[in-house]
Formats: sequence, C-alpha cells, structure tokens
Amino acid sequence: MPDHATSTDPNVQRQLDRLWALGPGADVLGLDRITRLLARIGDPHLALPPVLHVAGTNGKGSTCAFLRAAIEASGLTAHVYSSPHLVRFNERIRLAGDLIGDTALAELLEEVLDAGGDIGASFFEVTTAAAFLAFHRTPADACVIEVGLGGRLDATNVVPAPAVCAIAQLGIDHQSFLGDTAEAIAAEKAGIAKPGVPLVTMAYDAPVAARIAEVAAAAGAPVHARGTAWDFAVADDRLRYRDADGELETPLPKLAGPHQPANLALAIAALRHQRRLDIPSSALNNAATTARWPARMQRLSPGPLMALLPAGCELWLDGGHNEAAARSVSAALAEAAHGRPVHLILGMLSNKDAHGLLAPFAPLAASLTAVPVPGHAHHDPADLAVTAQSSGIARTATASHIEDALRQVDAHPNRTAPVVLILGSLYLAGEVLAANGELPD
Repeated sequence: MPDHATSTDPNVQRQLDRLWALGPGADVLGLDRITRLLARIGDPHLALPPVLHVAGTNGKGSTCAFLRAAIEASGLTAHVYSSPHLVRFNERIRLAGDLIGDTALAELLEEVLDAGGDIGASFFEVTTAAAFLAFHRTPADACVIEVGLGGRLDATNVVPAPAVCAIAQLGIDHQSFLGDTAEAIAAEKAGIAKPGVPLVTMAYDAPVAARIAEVAAAAGAPVHARGTAWDFAVADDRLRYRDADGELETPLPKLAGPHQPANLALAIAALRHQRRLDIPSSALNNAATTARWPARMQRLSPGPLMALLPAGCELWLDGGHNEAAARSVSAALAEAAHGRPVHLILGMLSNKDAHGLLAPFAPLAASLTAVPVPGHAHHDPADLAVTAQSSGIARTATASHIEDALRQVDAHPNRTAPVVLILGSLYLAGEVLAANGELPD
C-alpha cells in the first residue's frame, strides 16, 4: 500500500521525493532492513525513554491517545509515533507533546536517507527510523508507539524491552500480510511480546486467546487479559475498573462511541501493569475527558463542508474500514442519531471488504452516497452503491467528490435534518478534515 505522503514544505517534500525514488514504499514486512538501517544511525531504539507498545486491528490509536493523555496529566512528557497521518505527515511524530516541525522533520529524513538509502527500506521503515532518532535526541519521559501493520514483523517491533505491550480489539484485516484466520492475525499481533514485559490484552474468543497465550509464552511474556487480570464495567455514567491492585472509577471517555470505554480501560490496564512510570489515579480521570483522536467518530465543526448541508444536520467523520470497526462505529452512530435519519457517505480503498463494512450499518442507514478516494486505488463508487443495495440500503447514489455528495443530502421527507457520517478510509478522512479546515494538532 503506497503511502502517498506529501508536504507543503519544500524541504520535507524533497526528502519524500528522495524516498519514493529509492523504493516503492510498499509494505514488505520483516525486521532485517529496519535493523540494518537503525545500526547505520547509531541504534537510537536501544536508548529510548520507557516505551508503551500498542498493537491491534481497531482501537489501538484511541488507546494510544488515552495513554498520552494520562502521561501528560501526570506532569510527564510523551513522544508518540502513529500512522497513517490524516492531513500532514508531521502528525506521525509527536515530540514531547508537540507535532514535529518541518525543519526538524526534513533534517531527520535527510539524515536517515543519507545513511541508509542503499538498504532498500520501505517508506514506513525509513519514517520509523527517523521517529526513533528524534525520540532518542529529544528528552521525554515516555514513548507511546503504535504498531503500523501486524506486530511480529512490523518495523516498530525492534525495541527490545518496552515498559508494557498492549493489544487492542482484534478483527480480520490486512489478510494478504497477516493471514486469513482470526488466530493467525492474533499470532502476528502477539508477536510484539517480549521476555518479562507485561502483555496486556482485551478479552477474545477462546481460540484467539489461546493463540495469543501460546505466542506470549514462547516469548516469555506474562499475559494480563481482560476478564482474568483486569476488567471494567460501565454504570451510572462512570467507568469502573478493577485489577489485583484495587478498583478505581473515571468519567466516561469524551471520545464518542460505546467502544471507547474499552479502549480507555485497556490504557488504564497497561499503565497499571507497568512499573517504569508513576501514573496517579487522578491522571487516569483526566485522560478520560482530555484524550483526542481525530477522525474517530469526530463531530465536525462549522466549516466549508458543514455549510453544504441543510440546516440542522450533524456531520460526523470516521476512518473505520473493516467489519469490526463498523460494528463499533454503527453503534456510536445510533447513539448520536437518537432516531433521526442517517445518511452515509462512503469511500473505500480497493483492498477493503465493502460488504463487511456496510452490513452493520444497513439497519440504520436511510441512504448512502458513494465517492472515490482521491489519489488512491479505490472501489468504484457505482460498485459501492450496488454493494450497499445488496447489504440492505435501498436508497443509494454516487458523487465525484465529497462536496457533491454533501450537496445531495436532503432533509428527510418529514423535515427532520439527517445525521451524516463520512466513513470508509483514513485517507478520505484526511481529505475531509483539510476541506473543512480542521487540521489535527
């Protein structure tokens, strides 16, 4: 999957152009190239602040957002590495709280490419090396690192002794890289396990949990799974968490959706099962209400795109692109709609399962407009419309771009303004945020 990263800064763009010229930027999993590349630049990954390493199919980005919020609420600083970016490449590398600046980013990419341009490293491997170099050189108290793809062979999986590893919700995605079964995918995700390092996980079906336990045991990693080592419940608008060290309560997450309490609880469990950072309970309370994660059930603010909709409409955005995400997002959308009509605007990459994504939305959606994903190989909008109809969404249309799709949204026949959700691709989500003037910060 080519990354299609661009920058408005000419110096950053010059390095991105160099990177594309040296290799296709394809996902070629393995640790040999990243290991050799890091050796060329002094092995910065061996001298990082305490690392919190997070894998998963869905929810790992939100979990990382809660981890960062809790660390910062403790008066500490955190580096964060995440992918993909939505609008600007700089979103991938956060240094002690702030997005990396263009000057520093250009210099880091240049240094890494000068040192290892002959290795044939992928786009993600080069940018991972640049992030680790930045994290090594900039003081901070912790590093929150999100796995890019899978876990076992992901470029981030070179840190030898994280403070804690965590696995968020699992589902079927990236089958061409990770395998066709839930158990195979779980094994790849569990590949982040390290000797003696706590591996904190959600609760999974028995065969998946058994496979994770098997991989962790082979690595010498203790598993702390929800339902055995820790658990949580939602009651009276509070999250109630418990583990062997006791119980605590937090507010429910400000991040929208009934799936977010589980992501918050996983972050709490990860922080309470590691021993290298002192995170008080008050910081966990704060994380619930201050964590932000754009394009994950994000309600858009007034802006150029909102202005295209009938008065009274709500416009929501989510980058979810698989069936597991769709189950969570559709539940969140039902909560947001409160019985009002729902209109979907969908664009999906060609390697994603459109029917699997749409099935959970079919009972909810009154209509759907399919759009392309600019600059990326995507499902033809006409084909998406047909898939939507076969999934049970009777009223469909196509549009050439997001603006046209929004103009097609009409008030419901009973004059109730609909709730509109744009979904299906993080790349599409980035286009939407840029068009509405809501750049992630």
